[in-house]
Amino acid sequence: MSTIDKIIEEINSLRPIPKVAHRVLAIVDDPNSSASDLAEVVMYDQSLTANVLRICNSPFYALPRKIDSIDQAVAYLGMGKIAEMVLMKMGADYLKAEHKGYDLREGDLWMHAVSSAVIAKEICELKKVRNQQLIFTAALLKDIGKVILHRYVGEMFDQIFTLVEKEQVTFREAEKKVIGIDHAELGARVAKKWQFSAKMVHIIGNHHLNGSWSEEDIETAIVYLADTICMMMGLGVGCDGLAYRFHNKVVRTLQISDVDIQGIMAGFGQRLYEVEELMGMC
Repeated sequence: MSTIDKIIEEINSLRPIPKVAHRVLAIVDDPNSSASDLAEVVMYDQSLTANVLRICNSPFYALPRKIDSIDQAVAYLGMGKIAEMVLMKMGADYLKAEHKGYDLREGDLWMHAVSSAVIAKEICELKKVRNQQLIFTAALLKDIGKVILHRYVGEMFDQIFTLVEKEQVTFREAEKKVIGIDHAELGARVAKKWQFSAKMVHIIGNHHLNGSWSEEDIETAIVYLADTICMMMGLGVGCDGLAYRFHNKVVRTLQISDVDIQGIMAGFGQRLYEVEELMGMC
């Protein structure tokens, strides 16, 4: 069996995401849905309900009163934020572990995922971009391919890094040349297997802005920029962290300034303790 065949087989054996995650996303995306529709879906999962309430009452949200029910949580925070909590709980199950091939300790990939999602949401709010739930979810899960690929990267790391150094290619490009698939492409296959939308699959597969990205694709640009900011801040960065190119055209496309980026980084840095506490609750 070839390496690619083994990798594809691992996609098929990867535990599927809970159905509640799809239902939550569908409700949030449906303009005719209501807060009670979302509350009803979440409250029938006891573990998820407990987790959402614990997060609602954390310093990250600093609400003026204790939240005792999902109905209250939706009323205070809105459907979008409750959906984010559900998706974070789901993502934690896959991303918290150690991923040795990328030199990521336990919790590192999770730190990078949550930080990327939070920063992507901040960029959305700064630029008044729609599809915030799509962008948040894509930023959270963009590196899901590393969950499978890290074992192969570990086995072939010397070959990959030699290519990065000698041919001045990115780590993703070196993965593709050596293994036959890179973590972004693999992540897109996982997202498709999990029956995410075509747009979600596209963003995950192109979050390093490979050749198929166009400047009209704002959602992918935001996820890319959030990922880049996390790398600049050293948030959950592994051995591949500095082996990527920065695409200046993203800054032009999003019309975002150096001052904007510095403000995002400073604001996130001030809330890092709260974000770490939030991660521990998922």
